[in-house]
Amino acid sequence: MSEDCRFCQIAAGDRPAHVLSKDERTIAFLDKQPAVTGHSVVIPRTHEEGVLTVDEQTSRAVFETVRRVATALETALDADGFSVFHTTGPLVGTIDHAHVHVVPRFTDDEVSLSLPRNSLESEEAAAVTARVREQL
Repeated sequence: MSEDCRFCQIAAGDRPAHVLSKDERTIAFLDKQPAVTGHSVVIPRTHEEGVLTVDEQTSRAVFETVRRVATALETALDADGFSVFHTTGPLVGTIDHAHVHVVPRFTDDEVSLSLPRNSLESEEAAAVTARVREQL
């Protein structure tokens, strides 16, 4: 646990949160500054910087909790769907504790997760594919 990490404090029960789910490895709670009703965060209970850099069991547990929470939110709130996202690195915010956002989506919400789109050229696709396959 990191003493000054808000998410570690929530996981330890030392900071209040509206907890949706918790188990040995994960905890899910409502985001304190939600984009929409039901916007939730799923975290590993241990202080980690990235969901994809933790041990395999913890990573699996986080994404299993994401699946369960997303399904429950969609049903409980009669949502039209949901968005799930995880970001890492210094460009994405002020929390350095690994977390995944689960955002219920509604037809009339004002949430925008749009990405600028480009064309994928065949030559570039082949080069990226080869580089990634080397790493796998």
